[in-house]
Amino acid sequence: MLIGFDLLDRQILDADGEPVGKVDDVEISDGTVVALLCGQQALGERIGGTLGRWIAAGARRMSEPPDQPPIRIGVDLIAKVTSAVELSVRRELLAEPPLETWLRDHLIGRIPGARDAS
Repeated sequence: MLIGFDLLDRQILDADGEPVGKVDDVEISDGTVVALLCGQQALGERIGGTLGRWIAAGARRMSEPPDQPPIRIGVDLIAKVTSAVELSVRRELLAEPPLETWLRDHLIGRIPGARDAS
């Protein structure tokens, strides 16, 4: 398996086929992939340079608690890898990305009627 070709930037789908995010980085231990990392912090660290540091710092500031590590999905939760990475669990069992939480609480939630939508 070529990590850069077969995993990075692939869509992650939960057990119901709902999108969870994208594979922004991988965690490797002893030459084996042990987890997929997703979220702006993992992406920023992978990009590197000034832009990468800026993206990762913004993600760390928005996370609760601050300086929380990137979202980590263990390989034991992967059902199969096709054109997307399909998981064996539902989205609700995974950590929510800090940027989505911040946007929901500080931007979307302030729109009149946003919390009433079904």
